Amino acid sequence: QVQLVESGGGSVQAGGSLRLSCAASGDTNSRSCMAWFRQVPGKEREGVASIYNNGGDYYTESVKGRFTISQDNAKNEVYLEMNSLKPEDTALYYCAAGSLAWPRCLGKITRSKYVYWGQGIQVSVSS
Repeated sequence: QVQLVESGGGSVQAGGSLRLSCAASGDTNSRSCMAWFRQVPGKEREGVASIYNNGGDYYTESVKGRFTISQDNAKNEVYLEMNSLKPEDTALYYCAAGSLAWPRCLGKITRSKYVYWGQGIQVSVSS
């Protein structure tokens, strides 16, 4: 069993920054690929960024240059640094994990690839 717990969300003004953290536990082999998703009411859950345990990352176009995904394997934590936040970044953010080889991990981020999910954490950006 893999457990994921997000932290670091909150409210910030446009142009500000937040860092989300995801604390992971359980079988390491079941979480070779980690990702962040976000969802707003009435819209599809959107993949934001993914990272592979041997290195490498991937971002959806709307956050490139603003968000950075990283991980600390010694601490079993994954992070999402969010800079230059915009009101449209407001969403419930989820941490996700799956057992994926790097080609699948570092491609289009879709819900079906991931088995384990955190509970979600709110990020609100005001103008």
